[in-house]
Amino acid sequence: MNTQELIATHGPREAMDYDVVVVGAGPAGLATAIRLKQLAPDASVVVLEKGSEPGAHILSGAVMDPRAMDELFPDWKNRGAPLDQAVTGDDVLFLSETGSTRTPDWLVPRNLHNDGCYVVSLSNVVKWMAQQAEALGVEIFPGFAAAEVLFDVQGCVAGVATGNMGITKEGEPGENFQLGMELRGKYTVFAEGARGHLGKQLLARYKLTEGRDTQTFAIGIKELWEVPAEKAQPGRVVHTAGWPMAGDTFGGGFLYHLADNQVTLGFVIGLDYANPYLSPFEEMQRWKTHPAIRAHIEGGKRIGYGARAINNGTPQALPKTVFPGGALIGCDAGYLNAARIKGSHAAIKSGMLCAEAMAPALAAGRAQDELTAYPEAFEKSWLNAELLQTRNFKLWFKKGKTVGQVMTGVEQWLLPKLGVTSPPWTLHNHKADHEALQPASGFQPIAYPKPDGRLSFDRLSSVFVSNTNHEENQPAHLTLKDATVPVRINLSQFGGPESRYCPAGVYEFVQNADGGDRLQINAQNCVHCKTCDIKDPTQNIVWVTPEGGGGPNYAGM
Repeated sequence: MNTQELIATHGPREAMDYDVVVVGAGPAGLATAIRLKQLAPDASVVVLEKGSEPGAHILSGAVMDPRAMDELFPDWKNRGAPLDQAVTGDDVLFLSETGSTRTPDWLVPRNLHNDGCYVVSLSNVVKWMAQQAEALGVEIFPGFAAAEVLFDVQGCVAGVATGNMGITKEGEPGENFQLGMELRGKYTVFAEGARGHLGKQLLARYKLTEGRDTQTFAIGIKELWEVPAEKAQPGRVVHTAGWPMAGDTFGGGFLYHLADNQVTLGFVIGLDYANPYLSPFEEMQRWKTHPAIRAHIEGGKRIGYGARAINNGTPQALPKTVFPGGALIGCDAGYLNAARIKGSHAAIKSGMLCAEAMAPALAAGRAQDELTAYPEAFEKSWLNAELLQTRNFKLWFKKGKTVGQVMTGVEQWLLPKLGVTSPPWTLHNHKADHEALQPASGFQPIAYPKPDGRLSFDRLSSVFVSNTNHEENQPAHLTLKDATVPVRINLSQFGGPESRYCPAGVYEFVQNADGGDRLQINAQNCVHCKTCDIKDPTQNIVWVTPEGGGGPNYAGM
C-alpha cells in the first residue's frame, strides 16, 4: 500500500506546526536552529534526525576549521565544545608502492595548511551542538526520517512528513504500524548531507541546477583505531597522494591523530572513476598496508568503520539554494571545500546565513517566500571567497594526476605568493559521475590482496563495527526502477560494478537454481553512504528513507 492508501484507511496523519522545520541534525541543520533561536528566541524550531540520536549518522575525517564555530559560539571553549586536540603538525606524503616522499613544509600548498585547526570527532561535535540547541528551546526528534516533502496549493514547500513505521516487507501495515507525522513549517530547511534524498527531489522539481555545472562526488571510507601509546602523536595530520591510485583516478588518504591514543584514517576516491573493476573499499584496505601508514597503526585495534559520499565542492556547481518555502544548506547544497578536505565549517556557516535570512522574514510575516537574502549573503561571505579560491581543484585532476598536482601548486602555492588570492580562470564540468564508468571489456579485473585481519579487513566485519542495523521486516530502502537492468545491463556490460563500489556488501550477484544471475540486495548492511545512488551507471538504483533510527550508529567517528 502506498502512503495515500494508508492515509485513506488509517488517517489522517497527525500534524504539528512550527515556524521552521529543519531536516537533518548535522552541523548545518543544528547551526541553522541555533542561530535562529539566538536571533528570534520565540520562534518555534524543530529538527528531524533519521539516526537514532544526533551524531549517529555523522561521518567526517575530520580536521575542523573553527572559524564558523567562533561566530556561532564565541565562547565555545568555555561551553565545553569537543574541539580539544589542536593540530600540531602536517605531513603531505607522495606514495610509491613501497616508499614515500614528504613534501617540505615550505612547499605545502595553501589548501593543506591546518594551522589553528582541530582534529575532532564530528559526531561528538554534533552531539554537543544538539545539547546547545535544546538548551535554546529547539525541539529535536531523533529516529524520525523525513520521507516526503509537503507542498501547499501554490506549490510552495509547506513542511515534511516522516516515514510510516511498521510496514512489512510485503508493503502492508504490520502489528506495530504507525502512520507518519506531518511537520509543517513557514520555512523548511534541508540539511540531509551529500545527495540528500529529499534535496534531490527539490533540485528536480524547482529546476535548481539549471545553468549550473554538474555536481560531482567522492566516496570517503573511514576507520577509527586505538593504537599503542608509543605510536600516539596527538595532533599530527597526514595526507597522502599517489599509490594505490592509478594515474587516471582521483584519490588520496588521510590519517589524523586524536587524543587518547586514537587515530582516525581513511581514503577518498572521486566517483568519476572509469574502471568498473575498481573497489574503493579494497583500495582503502591495501592503502593501510603501505609502510608509511602501517607505521601509525600496526599493533593497534580497529574500533570503528564507516563510509559516506561527499561533494567535490565546486561553487560553479552549487545549485540555486532557495525556493518558495525553503532552502538547501550544507552538503545538501554542496558547500564543501574539497581542496581543504573540510566541510563542517562550511556547513555551519551556510546554516547561519540561512537563519540570518529567515529571522527577519519571519518577523515581517513573509512566510513561504523565497529567502533571497540567504544566497545574497553567501555571495558576500568569507565562505564564498574561500570556495572561489579552490574552485578548480577537483577539475584539474579530471585532466590527470600530473596536471592536477602541478595546477594545485600553481593555484594554491604560487599565486598566493604573487598576491593573487583567487585564480583568474574557471574550469567547468558537465558530466555526471555515473557517466564516467566505462564498459568492463576495456579493463582487466583487479586482483586485490586478501584481508589479513590485522591491518586489512573484509566488508562484513567492517559493517559490524559500524553498528549498522535496520528493522529486517520492512521494505528495502534500496529500490530499482527496473529489476531486469542489474543483470541485463550492469552485469553484462560493466561487470556488475555495484558489487564493488558499495563499501558495505549490500549488492551481490548470485546464481538462481536455473544457473541464471540475479542481483541480491542486502539492505540490512547499508551504511547510508549514497554511493549507489550516485555511481550506478544506469541510474536505476534509487535510495529512499528506511524506518527512522535504522542505519549505522557511529561512536566517536
